[in-house]
Amino acid sequence: MGIGKIIQKAAFPLAIGAFGLLVILERRRPLRKEVESKALRSGRNMAIAGLAAAAIFVIERPVSERAAFLVEQKNLGLLKRLGLPKWLERAAAVVFLDYTLYLWHRLTHRVPFLWRFHIVHHADLDLDASTACRFHFGEIAISVAWRALQIVVIGVTPDSLRIWQSILLPSILFHHSNVEMPYELEKYISKFVITPRMHGIHHSVVKSETDSNWSSGLSIWDRLHGTFRDISQHGDVIIGVPAYRSSNDVSVKNLLTLPFDRQTPVWNLADKHDRNE
Repeated sequence: MGIGKIIQKAAFPLAIGAFGLLVILERRRPLRKEVESKALRSGRNMAIAGLAAAAIFVIERPVSERAAFLVEQKNLGLLKRLGLPKWLERAAAVVFLDYTLYLWHRLTHRVPFLWRFHIVHHADLDLDASTACRFHFGEIAISVAWRALQIVVIGVTPDSLRIWQSILLPSILFHHSNVEMPYELEKYISKFVITPRMHGIHHSVVKSETDSNWSSGLSIWDRLHGTFRDISQHGDVIIGVPAYRSSNDVSVKNLLTLPFDRQTPVWNLADKHDRNE
């Protein structure tokens, strides 16, 4: 059994354990005061997440696994051409997958069609570990083409893909969580990986703040592209998008139909709150 399969087998119980631990810590050490009932939000987010999970298992996983299998069988992609040692190839694949996910995340904000779906994730009135699972099933389906491109162009084998997938979910749960870490510790950690305060800025109602800290794993991509905001700027950040500020706006029904409805100007109401103007 390859190392990827071993890590993958441990990934699900690890993710469940991480989610449970973060929920406990969110109650004991909340970073931000909650706007909505946690039970109400968690139920709503899990309903959206259930459909997203179905899209992952029915569409995303079969396509990505097939693409990785082709890479291995036909030696496709950049890393296969370099002929690296297996350990270095796996490490490079994880890093390149993380970088190209950063690029995809930026596209979901910049391309209007993609934003129609990604806004479902940002419209949450609070930000916690349950938000990490709240993606519209349409966004998952659309992202499959990008995932296949990542795998084939980079040259990601099944083992490398499993390792990255196993790391990704705990990472996303962590930086979406509403856990207050000791400030100096988080400031140090944020030099390397995305943390709750860093990602909280990205979920701000202020557009210029949302247009930052796009990374999902390593924070270096934001630093390299000039989109990094230090955790000191988290301050009194307000979570969400200004066009959808009531519980009714973000009901399960409204969130599922949101990408297909006429789009409301999202950011107008936040302009006067921009702390950098």
